[in-house]
Amino acid sequence: MNALSKIAATLILATAAAAPAMAAPETYVLDGSHTFPRFSYSHLGFSTQLSRFNKTTGKVVYDKAAKTGSVDIVIDTKSVDTGFATFDDHIQGEDFLDTAKYPTATFKSTNVVFEGDKPAKIEGNLTIKGVTKPVTLTVTSFLAMPHPMQKKDAIGANAFTVIKRTEFNAGKYAPNVGDEVRIDIALEAIKQ
Repeated sequence: MNALSKIAATLILATAAAAPAMAAPETYVLDGSHTFPRFSYSHLGFSTQLSRFNKTTGKVVYDKAAKTGSVDIVIDTKSVDTGFATFDDHIQGEDFLDTAKYPTATFKSTNVVFEGDKPAKIEGNLTIKGVTKPVTLTVTSFLAMPHPMQKKDAIGANAFTVIKRTEFNAGKYAPNVGDEVRIDIALEAIKQ
């Protein structure tokens, strides 16, 4: 019986050694100093206004081998930055973001679609002013590599989607001030 146990143990070890190594999902924490959601819209047809949020937190889970992932982002809507303090206050009012009642906006992915080794689309739920709608972020760039300064694995991406602000109860002055809002996010995240 002892010889049989040794043979079984040898077979189990040999099988385990021959199996391909499986990568596990890795968690990356957003770098708030390099992650900025921006939004743009038509202002009376005169110009396209560009603004951003200065405070964003969240995480990305990425499994390169399995070609899966997830994204969870929280945007501090009180950190809106239009470049003009009076207008920042205006955007935070009840007619738009209503930051007194809804101090955050969130995006939680439901599916990440890969093309080859890289994510191409991130499907998920966007919540603004307590209203949740499905959106798809189109990924325009993605990079996973060791961060040259922090000496840790990192990922970076740029992605965008287009929403209608009237669908999120933020439609004052539409359609004169554009209903369609393009949201772009540039993010960097460091492996935990």
